[in-house]
Amino acid sequence: MIDETTMVGMIRAVMPDAQIMIVDRNGTMDHFNVSVASKAFEGKSLMDRHRMVEGALKAARNDGRIHALEIKTAILE
Repeated sequence: MIDETTMVGMIRAVMPDAQIMIVDRNGTMDHFNVSVASKAFEGKSLMDRHRMVEGALKAARNDGRIHALEIKTAILE
């Protein structure tokens, strides 16, 4: 299990300007929908954007705090 504040901190450590919305999909705090908008995505492919978010959350994925993750990304205007 992981809380939203921890996830936001992990993402902002990599993308300080990120606007982040996190939804706990089933109430177990390990299945999430994550939407991230950041200027860091500019010029990046969709796959690279998702890799950036996955990379920011890697420790929580590796230790099992995050089991499932659906990612949406956008370039911050």
